[in-house]
Amino acid sequence: MAKQIKTACGLIEGVECGNYTVYRGVPFAKPPVGERRWKAPERPDAWDGVFKADTFSAKCMQSVPGPGNPYLKEFYTDPEFLRPSDEDCLYLNIWTPAGASADDKLPVAFWIHGGGFGGGYSSEIEFDGEAFAGQGIILVTINYRCGAAGFLAHPWLDAENEKGISGNYGILDQIAALTFVYENIGAFGGDPSNITVFGQSAGCMSTQVLVSSGLTKGMIAKAILQSGVCCKVPAFDTLSLKDMEKWGEKFVEITGAKDLCELRAIPQEKLLRYWEIYQAETFGRGMGLTFGPNVDGHVLEESVGSAYRNGTFHQIPYMVGCTGNDLLRTKEDEAAGVPGAILDECGAWGEKCAELGLPAYVYFFDRQLPGDDWGAFHSAELWYTFGTLGRCWRPMEEHDHELSSQMNTAWADFMKTGDPAGAVEWPPYTGEDGFVKEFA
Repeated sequence: MAKQIKTACGLIEGVECGNYTVYRGVPFAKPPVGERRWKAPERPDAWDGVFKADTFSAKCMQSVPGPGNPYLKEFYTDPEFLRPSDEDCLYLNIWTPAGASADDKLPVAFWIHGGGFGGGYSSEIEFDGEAFAGQGIILVTINYRCGAAGFLAHPWLDAENEKGISGNYGILDQIAALTFVYENIGAFGGDPSNITVFGQSAGCMSTQVLVSSGLTKGMIAKAILQSGVCCKVPAFDTLSLKDMEKWGEKFVEITGAKDLCELRAIPQEKLLRYWEIYQAETFGRGMGLTFGPNVDGHVLEESVGSAYRNGTFHQIPYMVGCTGNDLLRTKEDEAAGVPGAILDECGAWGEKCAELGLPAYVYFFDRQLPGDDWGAFHSAELWYTFGTLGRCWRPMEEHDHELSSQMNTAWADFMKTGDPAGAVEWPPYTGEDGFVKEFA
């Protein structure tokens, strides 16, 4: 029988898997359904008996990538790793090294998935904690509300909120999950004073929000920002609450709801269909991400771009980087053989950290993945950092496995000490011509 862990909510029993134990589908908040739709997450109720943490939870309501989307083949074709969609989605997963005990105080890695704030989930095929557990790291992956459920801002919602704000529910979910981990991870063998938050794409943007928010002070020891840091380019910056409300009003118009009561009564499947219509209209007009975090004076006092410029983000060690064929890379960049704006943003983050006396380590992943001509695409590094190449459909080579081992070790070393250079040469970024570690 697997070891039972005592949390603030009750006993949890995971699944022993040889050199690690996994706790799947652990609730960190009450289900955000009914009257709790579009409200801040509430702490979960305590349970009697033993919670069997043996099954990954449903993902938040979302669409699967369409047939013409290359991400479908990359991440969404193996039925073993596909999960149903449901508003009842606020659960997390914990992987611990075998035999971990409360006396160990192991480093903790807290992962936030990407998906453009419209999708993604904690148990995708490329995410797993076995490799990190082998490095002496506890991995936590979380779900959070996405799309309209996670980021709808609207005057109706402002009116019922005591702070007069709305939106940011997905970010508040992330903070609730981080708080649950901070308060309970010690029982699993983790060190609450050594939590590294990391994420990619929208997960990177979320991580930057968390390190720019006063609500997370003292809970984040280090952070890794993968393919989405915002410094000088507006594309990844957070909009104002008023701007997000304008997009929210357009969404509500599509639903036809006459008031908040009608809006909350819409079945989740129908709400998703309205979201798909909204997305088709806004993306079709080249508007990009129109739902996401906002500057509400509560989660964020200023935009993440402003926090970068003012140096008001958390003063902790950072890793930051991107891939060779990442977002924001134009045809002109490709023709010139340069990575584009996103690597420039990573360098700008490194420069700011150097000014503030903070260690920052910049990387560039440029492995041209075997199997097709997609190159070092946005999110390609995830197979490598999580050590899950064996799950990938691609004909990986010996070099890929060596590269994955090197990257997983560098990430783990940073999570342990704030310095990824245990097994590789990787000095911190300094000044305008700082060092960039290339993985290729």
